[in-house]
Amino acid sequence: MLRSAAAVMAKDVRLVLARGAHVAQPILLGLLLVFGFSLSAPPGERFSPQDAMAIFWLASVFASILQSSTLFRLEEENGVLTALLLAPIAPQSFWLAKAVVGLALLGMCQLVFFPAAAVFLGVAMGHWGMVPLILAVDVGLCLVGALLGALSQGARDTLLTVIVFPLQMPLILAGIRGGAMVLAGDAGVGQWLGLALAFDAVFFGVALILFPFVLRGR
Repeated sequence: MLRSAAAVMAKDVRLVLARGAHVAQPILLGLLLVFGFSLSAPPGERFSPQDAMAIFWLASVFASILQSSTLFRLEEENGVLTALLLAPIAPQSFWLAKAVVGLALLGMCQLVFFPAAAVFLGVAMGHWGMVPLILAVDVGLCLVGALLGALSQGARDTLLTVIVFPLQMPLILAGIRGGAMVLAGDAGVGQWLGLALAFDAVFFGVALILFPFVLRGR
């Protein structure tokens, strides 16, 4: 399974890097969201840590959904998805590859979103205590995106956002509230980190079971 996943990951990385638009689009979308929300503050006022984290995670979620749709759209070209379904590999390896590549791409986007949020929102975002929380939330976003991304092609593009957003709400809440607590120097972030990790564990198991049915039933 891991060897097959590595082969799919290598293919996806080559295709995504060869087409720079696949990397630039989610970054530009996130930057537009951060900049647009920065204009909503009255002159001279700063955003609260919770407001800043809400904007950061909104940009991250939209970038993650766009990346998940893009990664599965790669398989639509020239009937590659049909070939993968006929190949002697476990469908779960296909899902794992999409999740890992999506996680790497989301991390690249967030490396841009963080300084942009600090500049436009006026909130000091650089805090090492936030790294475990961001990683846990990112993993959950990509697990769900890789599970449901196969539904996003053709006439069902809107179906991805309709299904994904409600499922990701616990993660988004954990990212916003936990991140705000870290920025404000409050204790208790561990409960939000625990929520994100529990979500990751549940959806990892769910995806291993359901992804073959999602992929073949699309």
